[in-house]
Amino acid sequence: MKSLVLLAGLCASSLTMSAMTEQERLKDATEVFHEIMATPDKSIPQDLLEKAQCVVIVPSLKKGAFIVGAEFGKGFVTCRRQSGTGWGAPAAIKVEGGSFGFQIGGQGTDVVMLVMNKRGMDELAKSKFTLGADASIAAGPVGRATSAQTDAYMTAEILSWSRSKGLFAGVALKGATLRPDEDGNRELYGRKIGTRDIIMNAGMQAPAAASGLIAELDRYSMRKGSEADRQTR
Repeated sequence: MKSLVLLAGLCASSLTMSAMTEQERLKDATEVFHEIMATPDKSIPQDLLEKAQCVVIVPSLKKGAFIVGAEFGKGFVTCRRQSGTGWGAPAAIKVEGGSFGFQIGGQGTDVVMLVMNKRGMDELAKSKFTLGADASIAAGPVGRATSAQTDAYMTAEILSWSRSKGLFAGVALKGATLRPDEDGNRELYGRKIGTRDIIMNAGMQAPAAASGLIAELDRYSMRKGSEADRQTR
């Protein structure tokens, strides 16, 4: 009975999530990133953000875990412009399946991932990929001044964090799949367009609704990195 209640709660959360517009979800993603980075001692380390090739933000990932976990979320991925300065147009993505080991229940958790190299970016451009299988993933360190020079951070293709009930921490989000949100991209760009076409197109024009998110990313990671920094860690 309890499992049915949790499953019903997850389904209801998914329906509510689907009712949001992509413009509203972009606003939520912007607020999530701003709030995380506005607390220096509990934020994503600046040096990691500067080196990241892409950023994935999933505001309020929904979970309904009872014996077998189930997650569902919608968010966005944006990658650096080819010049290395500034961030490109965002693509809508979905996170599905797996079990992230969160507390049992149906609460929402904000998720942020940094894609640290070109190979990780190539995986994002596929129709589907699994965290921890198709791309290596590790829990990211917390604190803007935290030293990131460890083997785990230097070799992982994706670093991930979660925020739930005000607690921001690194967490290895293994087993879930990321896939393009075709309906979300259609709503944002007014036509059918894939994730690859968005994040690999240096000249892609970002929708007006994405201006806030791009401005926040630029605010905290404007430094131009070398091609070697972005492709090898």
